[in-house]
This record gives sequence, C-alpha cells and structure tokens, in this order.
Amino acid sequence: MKTPPRGSKRVDQESDLPKVTTPVALRAAREKKHCSKARAVRVRPEYPLTRISPEMKLMPPEFFQIDALDLAPRLLGKFLRRDDVVLRITEVEAYRPNDSACHGRSGVTPRTAPIFGPGGHAYVYLCYGLHMMLNIVADKDGVGAAVLIRSCSPVTGLETIQERRGQKIDKPLLLNGPGKVGQALGLSTQWSHHPLYSPAGGLEVLDGGEDVEKVLVGPRVGIDYALPEHVNALWRFAIANTPWISAPKNTLKPLTSTHSS
Repeated sequence: MKTPPRGSKRVDQESDLPKVTTPVALRAAREKKHCSKARAVRVRPEYPLTRISPEMKLMPPEFFQIDALDLAPRLLGKFLRRDDVVLRITEVEAYRPNDSACHGRSGVTPRTAPIFGPGGHAYVYLCYGLHMMLNIVADKDGVGAAVLIRSCSPVTGLETIQERRGQKIDKPLLLNGPGKVGQALGLSTQWSHHPLYSPAGGLEVLDGGEDVEKVLVGPRVGIDYALPEHVNALWRFAIANTPWISAPKNTLKPLTSTHSS
C-alpha cells in the first residue's frame, strides 16, 4: 500500500462525513447523506403500508351482479376478510359464459353448481388435488360466470397468514398465486355458495374507499386447453406498480380502452 503524499487530506472511513473543514464541503456531505435516507424510504415494500380505512364497508350484492369482465377490474383494490386476516386484491381473472376456459362451459354439475348462482357468492374448487382456488361469482343467477382471485397483498393478520402458508416471510411469494390466497384465508370447498356480502358470514368483500388508477391487463394463465380466442383474450387484470402479483409478469401491459371484450 502506498503512503499518502504529505499534505493530502485523509478520510476516516468509519465516519459518516469526511473530515474536511470547509463549509461548502460539509454542507454537500450532509445533503448527500440526507438524499440517501430519502431514497431508502421510497423503496419500502407495500406491506404494511396498506391500512384498513374507516370507510371500509361490505360490497352490496348488486356490485357483483354484472358481467365478469366488468367486475374483474373493479375488484382490484378491494379487501377480503376472514377472521383476523385482511387481504387486498391485486390480481384477478375473468371467466364468462360461453368461455371455453370457464368451469361452467359443460353446464351445471355438483362441482360447478356454485358458479351458476347469483353474483356475490364464493366458488371454491380444488385444483390438482392441492390448491383451494377462490372465485367470486359474477352476473345474474344462472349465468355461470366468475372472477378468480389470483394474488393479494397482506393488510392484517400476517402471523396467521404465515402460519397457514407455512412460510415466515412478508414478501410477494407469500400471496402471489391463487392457491396461496386460498391457503392464507384457510378456505375449503365448503365455502362455495357463501355470500360475500353478509355481515356475519365469516368471509367478506369490503370496499377500502380507494380507487385503483393504473391497471395492467394480459391473457389468463394456465388455460392452454381453451380455444385460441379465449387463450388470447386479455381477461387478466392486475394493479400496476405493485410486486404482489403472480408470474408471468411480462405478459401484462397497461390497460387501454381497446382491450378484448
């Protein structure tokens, strides 16, 4: 190591500020330190910044009794509540009548009967024998449409969520998938037909009083068995600028008025 030339100013590496006595240098160093702190604040994760607002209220039945393609983006930013767990909906998919990817495509069966009920009820099905998938029934009684809840972010009850999920983390991996949402809420198929607008129901959809301004849209996930027009339909919606969404993310683009209908 070379010895510093005589007369040079040495900097103490353990100090936050250089040991320079000129007022201009000291002021610049302090401003640099302050800016670093400001940047650190801006990159904090979403959880636990999302809070329950005093305006939270149950969504009425008529909110759900519209076309699934209209209901899906309106569910973004709404809250799901069960016990001490509250989740904010961040990603959804719409499934409509005459949709070759919709469970109702083959008519009413013991498994699919809930999707033909009136909008505002839950439809929970078991996927691959492992995952409980929460859907919110849309439209009028007998139509056969629903919105799949793909991802959420945690609002309250993080410890309960972690216990149910078996993961002690507070990152998007905790809730970025429909099976993870169902597990975090402790759901089973017994919740099918459950009214999500009932104040004493135990599983509810709540309005947080905040509208989502920026939405992403893309094709739905895992429906390769469907007809091409339904595989390519832009019926997946997600909140922009949040990490709490599932893969693939590169198929999601900003929503415009010309998306598929």
